[in-house]
Amino acid sequence: MHVELPLVLVIAVLGYFGIRLYRPPTWVIVVLLLGGFLLADTFLAPAIESGTKTGTSVVNHTTDK
Repeated sequence: MHVELPLVLVIAVLGYFGIRLYRPPTWVIVVLLLGGFLLADTFLAPAIESGTKTGTSVVNHTTDK
């Protein structure tokens, strides 16, 4: 059985249940969202992207050649 879900849907569901279960302060949510958005436009973006791709390939047991 193979199920395909959009990544945005998975993140939204995890975020919803994470907020409902752990009840973090609103400012923590805002700082994390804003921080991630701002990091995407810095010199750290290539390192984050390559780390994400490497982590994904390790989890999925695939190699990108």
